[in-house]
Parts: sequence; C-alpha cells; structure tokens
Amino acid sequence: MAATTTKLKTIGSYAAIGDSFTEGVGDPGPGDFFLGWADRLAVLLADQREEHDFRYANLAVRGKLLDQIVADQLPRAKALAPDLVTFCAGGNDIIRPGSDPDDVAERFEAAVADLTGAVGQVMITTGFDTRGVPVLKHLRGKVATYSAHVRAIADRYDCPVLDLWSLKSVQDRRAWDADRLHLSPEGHTRVALRAAQVLGMEVPADPDQPWPQLRPRGSVDVTRDNIQWAREYLVPWIGRRLRGESSGDHVEAKRPDLLPL
Repeated sequence: MAATTTKLKTIGSYAAIGDSFTEGVGDPGPGDFFLGWADRLAVLLADQREEHDFRYANLAVRGKLLDQIVADQLPRAKALAPDLVTFCAGGNDIIRPGSDPDDVAERFEAAVADLTGAVGQVMITTGFDTRGVPVLKHLRGKVATYSAHVRAIADRYDCPVLDLWSLKSVQDRRAWDADRLHLSPEGHTRVALRAAQVLGMEVPADPDQPWPQLRPRGSVDVTRDNIQWAREYLVPWIGRRLRGESSGDHVEAKRPDLLPL
C-alpha cells in the first residue's frame, strides 16, 4: 500500500515525542546521544528553510510507556506549540503480557485529541510488521490491531500517518540493530525519508529501495548468531522486565527545547 501523503505546509518548528524509537536508539550520534529518524527528519525539514530559520526539540525517552509519555512529554510539546509534532507511543505497552491494544488505542486517542488542539499538525505512527522479529513476531496480531486503530484515529483528527507497517524495506534484518528491537542507522534513515514523503516533501532517496543481495547463510551461522543475541540482549531485556526496570530510568530528553538546527 502506498504511503499516505499530506500537502507540504511551511514547517518552521518541530517537536518529537515518544520512546526509544523516536529517541533514536540504534543510531549512534555524537557523544552519548543517539540520532534516529526524528533527528534525520528534522534535518530534511530544516533544509526547506533559510539557514537558522528552523527549530527542533526531541523529548522522547527510551523505555517509556504511553501514559508516561502523555504525562511527561505531551504537556511540554503543547507548551512549545511547534508547527509539527510527531507522536509515536504505545509500542512498549503492546509488548507487555496481557496488554489490550483496544485499551491502549483509546488512551492514545485521548492524547491525540488533546495535542491536536494545541499545535499546528500532529503526525502519528503505526507499528512495524513484526513477522520476522524474534520474540515480537507472536505479537503481530496485537500490533496489527493497534495499527488499525491508529489509522482510524488519524482519519478522525486529520493527522498524517507514518505507516511503518507498509514500509517493506525495514523488514530486512539490516534495517535493525544487533539487539533486533531497534532500528539500525540505515533503518532510521529509511523511516525519516518515508516521514518526509508523508509530509509532501521530495526526498533524495527512495525509502523502499531494495537492499543489495546477501549471500545465503548456513544454519550453523544462524544458530550461533541467535545464541549470541539471546545471551547479549534477550536475557538482560527479560531481566529488566522481571525487576520492573526500564532502559529509560534516569535518562533525560536529549533536546528538551526548540533549538535552531
């Protein structure tokens, strides 16, 4: 399905709210910070303006649940009153055992209704198709249900939709970091390009451009990689869940104010 696009409006300021996906985990940047698709989208938007005539804030923090994002980030985004807000949340709720995508979507819609009355435009985001993602592939039905809700909410509040489910290029394992839960730099780049397309911009590359052909991998190599991944990433991730810890504990937003790019 082709991406839904909206007519490009003059965007002079942009604030991103969300979790690790929007913070940019998996896409290392200067110092201890991550870049990510939202930062890369901000650069594309800034290129549409005169020099120093674009401001950007990224309030996203890894590991945050929807209600935490609504409580901590949404009021700040409203106070900044930018021309554009990207709002991606609910993924960490959906992957929790026993979670109800209908309930998460209801709370998400209340937040969208609140936000759309205070800022210029709100772009919301579907989930990824998790068919090829270890651990998460069995949650594909829940993610699909939540994504259907997101599209319906977008229709009701006239929000552009960054449809990640239909972005086939990020189903390649090279679009994902070694932890298999966050995008790689190339994955983040492709999402940024698709987001720019949804906003009606011409982009320098096709986000769904095919990846170069890979040589087939033997079952021994695949098994060895899976064992290494489980040891290095899966076991610590499960341990944090059992201890009630979050990767975002003690992490602050990397760009809490609208600053020039």
